[in-house]
Amino acid sequence: MRNSDTPIVKDLVLLGGGHSHVSVMKRFGMKPMPGVRVTVISRDVHAPYSGMLPGLISGHYSFDDVHIDLRRLAQFAKARFYHNTVTGIDLENKQVLCANRPPVPYDVLSINTGATPRMHDVPGSEQSTVPVKPIDRFAAAWQLLHDRVIAGEGQIKIGVVGGGAGGVEILLAMRHSLYEDMRLLGRDPECLTFFLITQTSEILPSHNPKVRNKFRRAMEEGGVHILTGETVVRVDDRKLITDCGTEITLDEILWVITAGAAEWPGRSGLAIDKDGFIRVHDTLQSVSHPDVFAAGDIASVDNHPRPKSGVFAVRQGRPLSNNLRRALVSKKLKPFKPQRKFLSLVTTGNQYAIASWGNWALEGAHIWRWKDWIDRRFIDKFTKLPEMADEKGISISTGLACPAVIAELSNAAMRCGGCGAKVGADVLHDALRQLTPHPRDDVLVGLGDPDDAAIVEVPPGKVMVHSVDGFRAFVDDPYLFGKITANHCLGDIYAMGAEPQTALALATLPFGIDNKVRDDLVQMLSGALEVLGKAGASLVGGHTAEGSELALGFAVNGLADRAQVLRKRGAKSGERLILTKPLGTGTLLAANMRGKAPGHWIDLVLSSMAQSNQQAAVVLRAHGATAATDVTGFGLAGHLIEMLSPSGMTAEVNLNALPVFDGAQETSAVGLLSSLHSKNQNIMFSVKTCDTTSDHPKLPLLFDPQTAGGLLASVPAEHADTCLEKLRAAGYDAAAIIGSIIPMAHDGYSLHLQSGD
Repeated sequence: MRNSDTPIVKDLVLLGGGHSHVSVMKRFGMKPMPGVRVTVISRDVHAPYSGMLPGLISGHYSFDDVHIDLRRLAQFAKARFYHNTVTGIDLENKQVLCANRPPVPYDVLSINTGATPRMHDVPGSEQSTVPVKPIDRFAAAWQLLHDRVIAGEGQIKIGVVGGGAGGVEILLAMRHSLYEDMRLLGRDPECLTFFLITQTSEILPSHNPKVRNKFRRAMEEGGVHILTGETVVRVDDRKLITDCGTEITLDEILWVITAGAAEWPGRSGLAIDKDGFIRVHDTLQSVSHPDVFAAGDIASVDNHPRPKSGVFAVRQGRPLSNNLRRALVSKKLKPFKPQRKFLSLVTTGNQYAIASWGNWALEGAHIWRWKDWIDRRFIDKFTKLPEMADEKGISISTGLACPAVIAELSNAAMRCGGCGAKVGADVLHDALRQLTPHPRDDVLVGLGDPDDAAIVEVPPGKVMVHSVDGFRAFVDDPYLFGKITANHCLGDIYAMGAEPQTALALATLPFGIDNKVRDDLVQMLSGALEVLGKAGASLVGGHTAEGSELALGFAVNGLADRAQVLRKRGAKSGERLILTKPLGTGTLLAANMRGKAPGHWIDLVLSSMAQSNQQAAVVLRAHGATAATDVTGFGLAGHLIEMLSPSGMTAEVNLNALPVFDGAQETSAVGLLSSLHSKNQNIMFSVKTCDTTSDHPKLPLLFDPQTAGGLLASVPAEHADTCLEKLRAAGYDAAAIIGSIIPMAHDGYSLHLQSGD
């Protein structure tokens, strides 16, 4: 999380996590720009390094070996990471349009989203083939293809369309992997037949004859059938048909021909070339929009056309980073000329490679080891990160700066306290005009009225359930933070069997110029309103203030029939305890703050936090829940004790049955714990153990504070299994029966911990 007194005056937005942008993120992490906020928008959390993809297919590398964790890299860069898909750009209003969130404004925009499969030119190819690009989607597709082939019987024919380096490498890597796995299973790998189909007269047309001959020999020795000079014109349900009339029926088809460009850059109004790629100057700046840059496969440099290869994207990282800095402070950009010749190290699948440079070629296992060293060193640059730079230690007057930016920083830095710390009326009104609260007939005076307070009607026969909660941001995406905070604050309402009615917000916004503060508020409240709206609750007012970091809270109220209010007391002997969400948010967020949690662990946590407890509450009530609470700051043990104490009961909890997030046991085991963990562990209660639980890996998670955690309920035993089934059908995949309620022990309520089945 960004935590600084330096006001934000400029927004740099990076679309995509390609090879150029990982370099930009690293460089901005090493040397931040005061007043500049960096936002990364990517549809994937892990960016693959294309040079190691064949090694992943061959089985020489693991997934983590060949992927860069964008969430961790963005954290190092003090950048906001938005896990989302871009659908277009509003160039007039300088906003990035996304699939499932409000538009994201920018001052300077850079695009490094790679290429997309070019399949629409060939009828049937989209339905019957596996595209290699975009590379970030291919790893999962390859695993599915691998499993289908291994499970198949009889003769299996596999074809690769495309005779460039990518097609050749991937074919040989697949052959190696599948042959090895077939042998391990005791099956004859000769049941596999491979075909390479290319429209060019030679394989590897961009390489010299020596290299082509070496690879042709390697494929022929491996029994690969090579068809050159044949263009695929149609795919009819696994049958390839070429312009020469050749027909080949295959079981699996991979598409590795030249990739195309996505449609949204051209549709948005950016200047593009005949193939749809973004046209840029030597400076990597768009020829039509000077505040937009592009690099990698998505870009086409007017004066220096080059093949779509990862080597050029890697080399563009430094000049792109330098020119983005210069653009942010209105300095003259510097041109960049890519090299014409470059070293290619192309693998043959079995830890053997061929080096290609101009008319020179060299092969051997030592070439593969050389390539392996180069590739691992590249990945290490973005995974073994140094200590983060201290933004406060960088002077505004040094490095790239301009008088206008310095003036904005100086003016924005003079902040007041008391009521003077409120967000300005014009900013607030502009933000509220973009937001639409959920309408309710019982809200007589609400957010759209100029009155000092809201007026809400209480229907006859209903009681009001009130709660308040909130916290400072733990995720850099204000939209997602707004969703999670609203879910968290509504948890108490759901746990008590009530339906949300209204909410009042208390928001703290980081210092910045007006349009930056307004955007943070709109993004954050848009996420919250999405959750409140689905819950049927209306935002009726609130308060905003400025501070050093983003924070949000809600005072919420709900309505319930007096007889149907669900409280913590009421659990009965013999009932089952059901938990609807996994444990571990506290330890994983603590690890994330220290850069010690892989992005895919945090993604699962954030997805769970963004999931409402509304449907879980409906299911639990429908199956006769007698007591319930939401598991939040005091951890499972603390909230369970709150249920047991007034009920005069004891609980048996099976530690093995506790649902936990991926990585939670690992992070808690090495002491990466929430600051509240020790206080939760000191809760005074009697613990009686069955079996040995003191060293059970899930034991620390009993005291782990949860954010937007699940519901914990006591359900009659005869309904528990059906209740669990319904919860999972409603999307609570990790819901579990974790224990039972038993009569109170003679020395008071207690918690029995078990580690058996």
